[in-house]
Amino acid sequence: MEEIKKKLKALAIGRKIRAIRQSKRLTLEDVSKRTGLSKALISRVENEQVSPPIATLLRIASALKVEISHFFSDEAFPQKVTVVRHHEVSSSRESMLIEGKDAGYSYELLAFKKDDKHMEPFIVKFDIRERAEVPMQQHKGEEFLHLLEGKLEFFTNEETIILEKGDSIYFDSGLSHGYRGLGDKPPRALVVVYSP
Repeated sequence: MEEIKKKLKALAIGRKIRAIRQSKRLTLEDVSKRTGLSKALISRVENEQVSPPIATLLRIASALKVEISHFFSDEAFPQKVTVVRHHEVSSSRESMLIEGKDAGYSYELLAFKKDDKHMEPFIVKFDIRERAEVPMQQHKGEEFLHLLEGKLEFFTNEETIILEKGDSIYFDSGLSHGYRGLGDKPPRALVVVYSP
């Protein structure tokens, strides 16, 4: 966990967000209105007091009109082909919040070196928790999930779907949705998010 914290601190995601926001002459209030996130949460992200979950980063990136990968790279990688080796993959877990609740998952970025892309692939590990503890989330675009191991509950306001190892789901991520792990072992999934 300490190694992960060091990697995240080195990426300086919050400082990058603040620098982009200020370069575009946007206030915290402006970004709050564009994202639907509170000014307090955006401030905590910028001050690196919390590590934002994927949905929050996507909303901030969209509001600032940058790719989410910009927050995770130290330089631009304009190549047509990029490779991320297994030892380069970054993980995030510490204090990820959605609307003030623990997000309930950790993720590894699989293509952080590639800028200017429309898809963002992750390996996500979901917590086993009670449904009432799971915050709902939504963001523009589409999402694909392929369950690699474990058992996962996906739900919206209208339906609940149980996924088992090998199952996949593809949906409009503008739909308010949530996930929670079921069983004894936290499930892991390959998740690809498309953000227009």
